Amino acid sequence: MILLVEDNEDDEVLTLRALRKNNIANDVVVARDGEEALDYLFGTGAHAGRDASIVPQIILLDLNLPRLSGLDVLRRIRADERTKLLPVVVLTSSKEDEDIVNSYSLGANSYVRKPVDFAQFSEAVKTLGLFWLLLNEVPSPRRSTM
Repeated sequence: MILLVEDNEDDEVLTLRALRKNNIANDVVVARDGEEALDYLFGTGAHAGRDASIVPQIILLDLNLPRLSGLDVLRRIRADERTKLLPVVVLTSSKEDEDIVNSYSLGANSYVRKPVDFAQFSEAVKTLGLFWLLLNEVPSPRRSTM
């Protein structure tokens, strides 16, 4: 499962389209702001009662989000034992060097700028899917407590 944290409807549609175009069939859960993303991950708020032990294989995280910024979401993900090792790819239109530095400082696994052109965006999503969903190895919950 992929958690897509994206407030821009056009970018959400493009991302979902690019995933389908590249035969990435994982379920995608969309959170439209930072608070909703954390509620989903931790089974709180609107997602109270959700089995929070079921975690995404990857989080695609925009930085410019309402209610709680992507950097704040990343900070909370890395601060919690249950989610600190989840792969987080910052997928954003920001070209600010400060955002890149802050993202990596807070534990982002990757920082990808959203290309404007759909063909380039689709290729970027294909590459992300290939690496993060097929090739990347993540620790099991038992190994993460070492």
